[in-house]
Amino acid sequence: MFSAQSFIPRLLTPAIQTALKDTPVVCLLGPRQSGKTTLVKQLAPERAFISFEKHKYHIAAAEDPDGFVAGLPDAVTLDEVQRVPDLLHSIKLAVDHDRRPGRFLLTGSANLLLLPTVTESLAGRMEIVRLYPLTEAEKNHSPGHFLKELIDDNIRPSIAAHGESSGPPLEERLIRGGYPEPLTRTPARARQWYRQYLSNLIERDARDVLNLRDAEQLLRLLELVSLRNAELLSVSNLANDLGVHRESVENWLAVLERLFLVRRLPAWHSNASKRLIKSPKVHLLDSGLAATLTNLGISDWSSDRTRMGHLLETFVLQQLVAQATWTDPDLRFWHYRDKDKVEVDLVITRGGKTWGIEIKASGAVTPRDGRGLRRLADRCGADFARGILFYAGVDVFNFKDKRILAVPLKELWER
Repeated sequence: MFSAQSFIPRLLTPAIQTALKDTPVVCLLGPRQSGKTTLVKQLAPERAFISFEKHKYHIAAAEDPDGFVAGLPDAVTLDEVQRVPDLLHSIKLAVDHDRRPGRFLLTGSANLLLLPTVTESLAGRMEIVRLYPLTEAEKNHSPGHFLKELIDDNIRPSIAAHGESSGPPLEERLIRGGYPEPLTRTPARARQWYRQYLSNLIERDARDVLNLRDAEQLLRLLELVSLRNAELLSVSNLANDLGVHRESVENWLAVLERLFLVRRLPAWHSNASKRLIKSPKVHLLDSGLAATLTNLGISDWSSDRTRMGHLLETFVLQQLVAQATWTDPDLRFWHYRDKDKVEVDLVITRGGKTWGIEIKASGAVTPRDGRGLRRLADRCGADFARGILFYAGVDVFNFKDKRILAVPLKELWER
């Protein structure tokens, strides 16, 4: 358990510092309570800091956004800017008049690019940087280089390269998730924190991104999605279960995405492949949040392997998407499933290159476990860079098919 006073350095810090040197507006987006405010205060303590959580600033900015921006210092941090979306137009005008880099450092707990109330584009003036909940690499004070070494093709077979994993067991890591605050609490108190977090988020923040008449329906949808975590998304089935129109579910799912609660993982496809199913998978953004909503605990690791396997998929996706923010933001993430129901849990692409990731909870794997990766490799041809079969063992080794490498899950936070 982490102490309440401990500060965990965030691996995204250099990316923000670089953006501030050449871009007038840098916006740090991510879930509420993921550590955005702590990070920006640590990053630039000399900057003026204004939070729109404070009523007086919220009211002043909403009533006269142009005047509010005109009265700001030369370099300022504006926290929770999604609460005053009209301010972005005023910031655009100010930047058009003075394009000095680093003028505005913004944070937002809703995806500003998806907000219907944001009509003015800051294209060319603003860089978006995404901060997700803590990764296991950050908790481990490791450099978080697994994804970089995968992209650079630097992962090689080795026997127990780092020995047994240090720190908490894998199942505890899944249940804990990455939000900083629950890490300071007992498991029971952590669950209570997650429940309160969701209640506050949906009751208040959801109304900032959609005019909701019944916030309770949004929570019900989130609970249903959590039960289908890491499965193909069927909006029609969700609508039937809730007794509402499909359009309502689509709108509510968009709200959950804007609030960084769920992530849709699209199906990988190419023009040459005609047999692929195009339905996305749906994941909760954080495995700890998913575990709370589905009442999964550490003891379920051995008794409910199916649901814990889905939670493990979400956990690995969560680690790799976060690592991409400081490794290569141009990486894109997908899943693969064809009409033969051959699947790959995660597909990563950049330009013409493709990497496949299959995830197993067992301590041993066989060539059969690489069937989906082989199918994906055959679909990609020369564009296939590498297949990774994550498992709960300790050795890195090749299968007969040298394109596929078995890698311990602990490499995600120890490499």
